[in-house]
Amino acid sequence: MKKRGWIGFMALLIAALALIAAGCGGDDESEEGAAGGAATEQTEDSGGGGVKALPSSSCTGVEFKGEGEPDVLIATDLPLQGSSRAQSLQIIAAARFLLEKNKWKFGDKNVGFQSCDDATAQAAKWDSGKCSQNAQAYAANENVVGVIGTFNSGCAAIIIPVLNQASGGPIVMVSPANTFVCITEGGPGCESSEPDKYYPSGERNYARVAPHDAYQGAAMAEFAVSKGIKSVYILNDKEAYGLGVATNFKNAAAKVGIKVTGFAAWDPKASNYEALMRKIGGTNPDAVFLGGLTDENGAQVIKDKVAVLGPNNGKVKLLAPDGFTQQSTIDEAGKASANMYMSVAGVPIDQFKGAGKEFAEEFKATLKGDEIDPYAIYGAQATQIVLDAIANSDGSRAGVLEQVFQSKVTDGYIGSFNINENGDPAGAKGAVVGFTIYRATDKLTPETTLSPKPENVEAARGT
Repeated sequence: MKKRGWIGFMALLIAALALIAAGCGGDDESEEGAAGGAATEQTEDSGGGGVKALPSSSCTGVEFKGEGEPDVLIATDLPLQGSSRAQSLQIIAAARFLLEKNKWKFGDKNVGFQSCDDATAQAAKWDSGKCSQNAQAYAANENVVGVIGTFNSGCAAIIIPVLNQASGGPIVMVSPANTFVCITEGGPGCESSEPDKYYPSGERNYARVAPHDAYQGAAMAEFAVSKGIKSVYILNDKEAYGLGVATNFKNAAAKVGIKVTGFAAWDPKASNYEALMRKIGGTNPDAVFLGGLTDENGAQVIKDKVAVLGPNNGKVKLLAPDGFTQQSTIDEAGKASANMYMSVAGVPIDQFKGAGKEFAEEFKATLKGDEIDPYAIYGAQATQIVLDAIANSDGSRAGVLEQVFQSKVTDGYIGSFNINENGDPAGAKGAVVGFTIYRATDKLTPETTLSPKPENVEAARGT
């Protein structure tokens, strides 16, 4: 009796522990889920219904809260580790918000969703190996019909050609944030093989809703003139985006009459940049421009700029593009960031109109008091284009891709525009052609908004 009773007790104990373990696994909500609602997760093999999940090593489980089972799958591809994490989480939350608002159904298709991370803890930013791994996973999964991403242009350059050659047909990718010119256009400043090398099949499968860096370079040059800046030293972080935006700014600066006293790179792995700043000081510039990402040791660059060349509202101003325009720049650089100027595509949240204003008001209510990041609305617009393409097509990769390139957005979240044959927003009116210049205080504080002159945009391109 004692032996049988002990065996029975152990069986009950094991069963109870198994139930506890299962409960812990089911209730362990990811931080991505917390940003946009709890996720309905499935295993990698089962996915949801007939949908196979993308690998759990990079992605959440399949999320779907509609009736029935998902027919097709979309994914976000964004850095969820490092300085860009907060922005990425809001883009993901915006995508979930639209899915939930439409009950996960677009046209006659139920749409499943996964959030995928293209960053690593070691890099603390996007990682080329992770981008390649994710791209292969998307291409191999026949259920994936669209990707929203990437945040970083360098990662996009890796993923686009893999999706372009997917065995089931090219997969469309729509970015809310990529701004590197040469992904979509060739010409001055681009390699002779760009952009064709990104589209080996000969068919375009990439679009974006943010204007490219010729617009940003021109906008920052015009702003610099308004601040009385007559000379500038330009730095870049050696990456495609950083070198590209630095070159665009250099070209635009020359057009508007600003003298470029130097053009060089900073080493993201350096422990300090005081010697570099002393060298810059020797050229006697009115400003320093940082072309690159805050992830590339940007906080230390800012600290050493102030330590050597003085405060940002002093003799030498500090300018930076959207790679720095996030709260993490202020948090990581601390007081040294005060009064630096940073640009980003779009207008301040309180200046959005129509559908953009309505979305911002509804979305803000889900953020538990956090401020809306400007890229959340660009993320919503990119997602909406993909979802509308699914609704207006047969749900195949080819059908969704065709509809994305036929997109004509009227009074959308960021204004009115269409996607041209290159994949760029064209005929734009509204936030998509505006830029906001923020001044760093304890947060990003809007300084002004402007739309660059066409002739300065052309100059920034090097034409």
